[in-house]
Amino acid sequence: MYQALADAVLVLHFGVVLFVVGGLLAVLAGNALGWPWVNSRAFRFAHLLAIAVVVAQSWMGATCPLTSLESWLRLRSGQSGYELGFIQHWVHGVLFYEAPTWVFTALYTAFAALVAVTWWRFPPRKSASQGERGASAQTKAQSTRRATRSDA
Repeated sequence: MYQALADAVLVLHFGVVLFVVGGLLAVLAGNALGWPWVNSRAFRFAHLLAIAVVVAQSWMGATCPLTSLESWLRLRSGQSGYELGFIQHWVHGVLFYEAPTWVFTALYTAFAALVAVTWWRFPPRKSASQGERGASAQTKAQSTRRATRSDA
C-alpha cells in the first residue's frame, strides 16, 4: 500500500511540475492565440502560488514536501529511498537532475521572474470572458457614437 501511495505522490509531483511549466507556456500561447481562459484570475493566481512556493522553498533551502512524503512512503514500504520501479524510473528521470543547489535556485528564480513579466504583459482578468464582454461593450459604444454623429 505504501508503494502505491508513493507512486501516487510521484505522479502528483510530476503534475505540479507540468502545471508550473505548462501554465506559463499556456499563458504565452493562449494570449497569442486568443484563448481567454489563460488570463482568468483563478488560473493565474493558482499558477503564481505554485511557482512562489517552489521559489520560497528553494531560497530557504527546504526540501519539497512532496519529495519528502514520497521518500517517507517508500521507506515505509520497505524500499530504500528511491529504488526505482517502472513509473518511478521515467518520472524521476524528468523531475530530478544532479546539480548544485544554487543552480536550481537560480533557475527557479529566473522562471518566477518570467512569470512576473507575463503578469505585467498579460494581466489576469476577473473572469475568462471579461475581455470579450469589455470589447463588445466598447464596440457598441463606438457604434452608438458613429450613429449619433451621422444623425447630426
